[in-house]
Amino acid sequence: MRVFRNLLSLPPPTSISRDSALFFRAMLWAPSARKTRSGTVFAAWTTNAFALQAAAFDIAPLLLDAVAAECEDQDDAEPDDAEPGDALNDVDDVWPPPPLPDPWNEVDDLQPAPEHCARSTRKSPTYDHLLATGTPLSGPHRRRAASRARKIAHGGHIPRASTLSKHVAPAHPIRVPTFNATDLPSARGAYAAVVEQKIEKYGRTKRRSVAELIGLGFQLVQWDGVSARPIADTSGRIFAALAGQPDNHEWRTAVSRAYDVVKQEGAAAKFPADMRKHRRGLFAVINVGLSYGKGHKAPTQLDAKIYAPLVDRLLTNKDIARMANFASATFALWAPRLHAYYVDHNAQLTARLPHLQRPFPKSVFASAAFNFGSSVWTFKHRDVCNLPFGWCAVQSMGKFDATKGGHLILWDLKLVVEFPAGALILLPSATVAHSNVPVQVGDERTSFTQFTSGAIFRWLDHGGRTEAELEAEDPDEYARQMALKETRWEAGLGLWSTLDELLEHK
Repeated sequence: MRVFRNLLSLPPPTSISRDSALFFRAMLWAPSARKTRSGTVFAAWTTNAFALQAAAFDIAPLLLDAVAAECEDQDDAEPDDAEPGDALNDVDDVWPPPPLPDPWNEVDDLQPAPEHCARSTRKSPTYDHLLATGTPLSGPHRRRAASRARKIAHGGHIPRASTLSKHVAPAHPIRVPTFNATDLPSARGAYAAVVEQKIEKYGRTKRRSVAELIGLGFQLVQWDGVSARPIADTSGRIFAALAGQPDNHEWRTAVSRAYDVVKQEGAAAKFPADMRKHRRGLFAVINVGLSYGKGHKAPTQLDAKIYAPLVDRLLTNKDIARMANFASATFALWAPRLHAYYVDHNAQLTARLPHLQRPFPKSVFASAAFNFGSSVWTFKHRDVCNLPFGWCAVQSMGKFDATKGGHLILWDLKLVVEFPAGALILLPSATVAHSNVPVQVGDERTSFTQFTSGAIFRWLDHGGRTEAELEAEDPDEYARQMALKETRWEAGLGLWSTLDELLEHK
């Protein structure tokens, strides 16, 4: 470019006319009009040469003069600030220099890179997967999870319409045509069940086999432990439910881990003999949560005493909490009015005694029981202190063949139900007698239950007072509560739903 600039700065040769020189300069830089395919005209600098009009013109002298002028502008010596041996100014003897060893660019002859790299199909982990694997949640996940937990703790689980469509609509109910729930043995006032009679206790500790029960007129209910099977009485009221369990690997893995924890804790505790024999069976049991009775003026927190560390570990176990929360959510699905009744009374209890804590904040049940042993099966019994029209959540755990043992026996219904590990059954345990078929030799089974004492509901209905305190402090309210005793059982049964009522909200 400098040659051309110098060329243009030179005076034109004397042998060329002034017009020819100007034409020569224009030849080098003259624009020419061009068109695109769309017809747009634009000008571009071009190197197209124009024919010289002067035949005697010779460019050689001009080029020689321009080159000479450019050479005169250059320095013959190096700059003064360039010191000998300056690495920044030295010139390599060999160019380009040999490449340095670079492990990032070396080629592995043994494992050549594939011609095509398959695109990753990895999906984002689900929320349940994050919980199951113990992966720390991100900030937004934590905030949303905390918000959901607060809502559930205060308002309980609210089933979605899609959940009703998926689980309630296709459910095939078990109808017991000869059974009317009104006849269940509730005590007057419906805060407790009638104490078990002597005839009920006869033979209650005897081991029963499925074949023997069928011989006594029981109906065998074969159940996969997944699909829901509500149980309805003659009026169509759903008073119990084979609620099932999530049908996925993560749930089964969580239940298996929960069982391993309960088994290990039970083995390490070395429960004494007097804890392993009681009216419900030959196994150790620890009740946790809230209780009211035995001379107390108000509900209290159960004290696990020397087993408090064990209880803390179980209650903070994510897999056990997941089972408890599932039971509460399923309770809301099959008995929404009854579930709301629990939620309302829990809110009253929290307002009056905020220091009391339910075992699992996201579960509506006030108490839970952990059964310990390698082969847990219960004697025939009723949990008479639980709310008579309320439901108890029973979940089985272990490693056993559910077709050979572990069945739930519902004595008043004449049903013997297969009860696989991880499955949930909801029933009014205070008024329906129940027990288990032992598992076969070599199998392992235990269970985990949740419930609420009827006395807690009574204390709250009395305004946070005992019946004697209510009578002394507010005779009018006492009289009203006594009158309600005659109708509370029927009112409680009215909290149960029919299948048609559940589907109305679908």
